Amino acid sequence: MVYTSDESEKDAATRVAMLMSAAARTAPKSCGVDAIKTLVLDGEDKGKLTAFMKELGKADGKAYFIRDAGNIDDCHCIVLVGVNSEPRGWASPWSLDCGLCGTGNCAESGKNGDPCAMAVTDLGIALGSAAGVAMDHRIDNRILYTAGFAAMKLGLFPEKVKVCFGIGLATKGKNVFFDRP
Repeated sequence: MVYTSDESEKDAATRVAMLMSAAARTAPKSCGVDAIKTLVLDGEDKGKLTAFMKELGKADGKAYFIRDAGNIDDCHCIVLVGVNSEPRGWASPWSLDCGLCGTGNCAESGKNGDPCAMAVTDLGIALGSAAGVAMDHRIDNRILYTAGFAAMKLGLFPEKVKVCFGIGLATKGKNVFFDRP
């Protein structure tokens, strides 16, 4: 069987996306609490996400949403990584109340709906692990808050996921994330 470069490159990006999801999930987590959620979108589902990103950009006058949607349109797929950001003191066997979120304790943070600083840190570590897998496989990628924001607004994640980012994956002759307007 003969595989064209387009077919093999798309397949490679999709396979790497799956490895990135595993890397995000197995990344170290504070208090041993696993609250990371991942999704991989391609095809029509990716198209729905980018269409919504463009709508958000037009409605709010935020051109960078439209720019990022164009980048994701040029990608084979996107990995979405989100975190349930409930206070860790509630979800761990320890009474943590670290105050890192700025509210002083987990109970107050939960009442206010503030994201747990440890959960957000876990998300950052998971994103770094996922992007590292893409880099190790030489797949062009970029972490985008706009894609994660749109994914949450579309309800792609469970309600408890309050913070999310997307990582677009492309295999083109030139990195689609450079020379952005």
